[in-house]
Amino acid sequence: MRTCLKQAGAASVAEAARLLRAGEVVGIPTETVYGLAANALSDEAVPKIFAAKGRPQDNPLISHIASLDMLPMVVREVPGAAYRLAEAFWPGPLTLILPRSKTVADSVCAGLDTASVRMPSHPVALAVIRAAGVPLAAPSANLSGSPSPTTAADVLADMEGKIPLILDGGACSVGVESTVISLAGAQPVLLRPGYITKEQLEDAMGCAVALSDAVLHKLKDGERAASPGMKYKHYAPKADVTILKGSFDAYKEYMKSHCADGVYALCFTGEEPALPCPCVTYGRADRPDEQAHALFSALRELDARGAKTVFARCPAQEGVAMAVYNRLLRAAAFRVVEV
Repeated sequence: MRTCLKQAGAASVAEAARLLRAGEVVGIPTETVYGLAANALSDEAVPKIFAAKGRPQDNPLISHIASLDMLPMVVREVPGAAYRLAEAFWPGPLTLILPRSKTVADSVCAGLDTASVRMPSHPVALAVIRAAGVPLAAPSANLSGSPSPTTAADVLADMEGKIPLILDGGACSVGVESTVISLAGAQPVLLRPGYITKEQLEDAMGCAVALSDAVLHKLKDGERAASPGMKYKHYAPKADVTILKGSFDAYKEYMKSHCADGVYALCFTGEEPALPCPCVTYGRADRPDEQAHALFSALRELDARGAKTVFARCPAQEGVAMAVYNRLLRAAAFRVVEV
């Protein structure tokens, strides 16, 4: 298959919509990361996403909508809390998990009785959904387990020859996948942290939000993923990544004793002059928004440089930084060393 990379515009959006209605898969930009989109109502189209990504079919997908009128195509019950969150954060990087409708494809829900849905804020994503006229299932447009793509070039690197079209809508503004909250049970549960924080969710809903144990720990043996991004190893470069938790002085001493060919530091911006080995940075230590925006491109840069072993500075674990830590934990397969 020949993959075309086209600048997003009226003609290319119309072409994307035509392909999607025909059951094809298209790479599209969102504000979080680039998505690999297919008609969320089609059990013929959605499996092509899994095939292109090499993604396990027990990992559910998020359906993307362009208006609240599309919600009944994906979910059958919309409690008041969902409308409050939608009013506060949609369009934007927030995914709601609710009881699924009969019309959404079974393959989107991975055998669960719930469905995940969000309304992206990227104008190109919204234009494509409106033109296609259906919700779009769209996980990150990367090979399964590798760092998510935040530019169209990243998508082409992973998907060339696998999909017919990629729309270039520029670099993603957020840089990590959406926050995922389940409203399908008795209490709201945060399943995946993102740019919308736990504290913001609680303020909007006026109630406590529980934090899933899977945010900071591995899924238990036999436990099913209720949300994308909960698998054991995810977002990972080719190198072995270990998170080093401690002060910068302790990090620097650890790096001095572990420098060797192929060893890289994944550190905060401004720290690299003090370190004895090659460095890739992912934002300033006190700017979790910068870290979120830069993390996946930094992990891809480590691959481009041929890194074999990476020791990562540990971000904070609250607010937006929790999302960064969550992604790094999975990239590191939960390898964390106290220094």
